Amino acid sequence: MLQIIYIDEHLVAINKPAGLLVHRTALDAHEQQFALQMLRDQLGRQVWPAHRLDKGTSGLLLFALDAQTASLLGQTFEQGRAHKRYRALVRGWPAESGVIEHPLARDPELPSAGQTMLSARTDWRCLEQIEWPFSVEGRFASSRYALVEACPLTGRRHQIRRHLKHIAHPIIGDTTHGKGAHNRAVAAHLGLNRLWLHGLELQIAHPVSGAPLLLHAPLGEEWQLLKNP
Repeated sequence: MLQIIYIDEHLVAINKPAGLLVHRTALDAHEQQFALQMLRDQLGRQVWPAHRLDKGTSGLLLFALDAQTASLLGQTFEQGRAHKRYRALVRGWPAESGVIEHPLARDPELPSAGQTMLSARTDWRCLEQIEWPFSVEGRFASSRYALVEACPLTGRRHQIRRHLKHIAHPIIGDTTHGKGAHNRAVAAHLGLNRLWLHGLELQIAHPVSGAPLLLHAPLGEEWQLLKNP
């Protein structure tokens, strides 16, 4: 059963677990479970996803409960009036904070050359530095990682994952944009293999009432593993 963190007559928000697809896709044709169908069955009514989270990303996922609200929510996200906050574990020790303004190709699954490049901005700040007692690259006896808060001001596909790679601090567990050696080392150290990215908060104006709405999806217990020894 999905964890519902907010519901009213127009909206429902869940805390999506890592590894669950939002809806059916040809990219994962073998998958049999999807958040859309699970929530529909759980509530006994049709639902419309307002945005997407990658399969490996956990966290806040918002749905509309009727077609009109879905249309209003679509406008909110398209016009950049939805403010999102994410938590990520990245390789290395970044600076205290920064802004990434780096255009991204429309489709991250295809080579960038020849594609339309879309403007994209992510604000981020470092929350905690972590050092674990294992070697990945052989030059050092320990390895450095950091917990980062990322706030995308645009909504490009894989934006946070691609932007953090761009500044040489890829997300741990990212098999597409990350570093395999670090992904494997951290998974072995923690005894858990996942994409360490979580949608923590979403702030919007309620599409029907206009009232400010701040939704929060708490981190899973596995995030307690990310502590210095």
